[in-house]
Amino acid sequence: MASQNKQNGFMAWYFNTNLLLKILIGLVLGIITGLAAGEHILWVSPLGQIFVHLLKMIVMPIIVSTLVLGAASVNPAQLGKTGLKIFVYYILTGAIAVAIGLIAGNIFQPGKGLNLTSGTTDATVDQPSLIQTLINVIPTNFFDALSSGDVLPVIFFSILFGIGLSFLRNSNEPRLRNAGETLYTLFDGAAEIMFLIVRWILQYAPIGVFALIAVVFAKQSASTITSLGMVIVAVYLGLAFHLVVVYGGLLTLNKLSFITFLKGAREAMITAFVTRTSSGTLPVTMRRAENNLGINRKVYSFTLPLGATINMDGTAIYQGVCVIFIGFAIGAPLSFAQQVTVMLTAVLASIGTAGVPGAGAIMLLMALKAVGLPIENGSATAAAYAMILGIDALLDMGRTGLNVTGDLTGTTVVAKSEQALAMDYWDSSASQEPREHK
Repeated sequence: MASQNKQNGFMAWYFNTNLLLKILIGLVLGIITGLAAGEHILWVSPLGQIFVHLLKMIVMPIIVSTLVLGAASVNPAQLGKTGLKIFVYYILTGAIAVAIGLIAGNIFQPGKGLNLTSGTTDATVDQPSLIQTLINVIPTNFFDALSSGDVLPVIFFSILFGIGLSFLRNSNEPRLRNAGETLYTLFDGAAEIMFLIVRWILQYAPIGVFALIAVVFAKQSASTITSLGMVIVAVYLGLAFHLVVVYGGLLTLNKLSFITFLKGAREAMITAFVTRTSSGTLPVTMRRAENNLGINRKVYSFTLPLGATINMDGTAIYQGVCVIFIGFAIGAPLSFAQQVTVMLTAVLASIGTAGVPGAGAIMLLMALKAVGLPIENGSATAAAYAMILGIDALLDMGRTGLNVTGDLTGTTVVAKSEQALAMDYWDSSASQEPREHK
């Protein structure tokens, strides 16, 4: 993501301050104010309601614009065997990641006993069976699903539409190709507009988080801090498990040293952790792929940019834990069918939403909507969501680091299967640094 220009004039100090720092400050001030002022701070509730409205406003336009664009960006003719392998890898590891997040959430049960209350009652939705949930992914009327906010059918149709648009763009017939490019440009422009609107909304996020959290702590005790700490623990343990068991296991199965891999990928992993951006880390990731891991450029030049777009294993774990937290926090633990719906939503939505600023928080909105827990004014769900948003910076570092590590793991495994991995980079003992390419 390109760095934004410094703002001048009135409120420049606010707009030039790091966004995640501002949100964290909003969380802390909300906690302190809510505990200190009690019921006297409830007048700030409308400021939180405005934030809720803004979040609900962007969900469906983001789904349609980014997923169509993401699916249309992949050229079917150039996908080939390498592309198919890496695509399957990204989808499967994403599904495993969200399952790990859900399992971690069920084990640690963050938010259990919190019993968040609100001025309104959260809507309860009768959840269909697992089979019916899978059938309902296919919309009978796309526009009806769009207007009613039915997330999974909209995701499904948007991906199909994007794939069709990709074929149109690569057609041999000039008329169809021109029509495809025109339509692609339209969705590209729509997506960029949505990115801009999201950035605007995120500038208001610190105020919205402050208001929502202040109201929560005015009504609840300080025990909510313990619940948030449990969320952080569950997420990071899930990230560590995925790194060691899933990535380490895949490398070991392919007779590649996990220790050697970590040494070679170390710089990219640390850069991603610190900067919290997969796309911004891409140049470092590519350099380490070739110079430290011996991956052929023909492989990583395709797989790594694709991974920065659709591979979100860390975000999937975060999403699994957080949706479980919200369910427990509002006294509505998720059923098995709801958790399967979370998996479907996370895997399908990852195709497009990775490029969106604040992608993790937006995907969490989608998952909550899909399982019948939409963010509503004054609802406990909105309060619990605001609590997660307040610690998002701490969670974002870990999930971005894992996202980039997953890109490199998949690229390494696929490169070996295609005989595009220089094995002499891996023959040295685990105590030695991987050699730089000369």
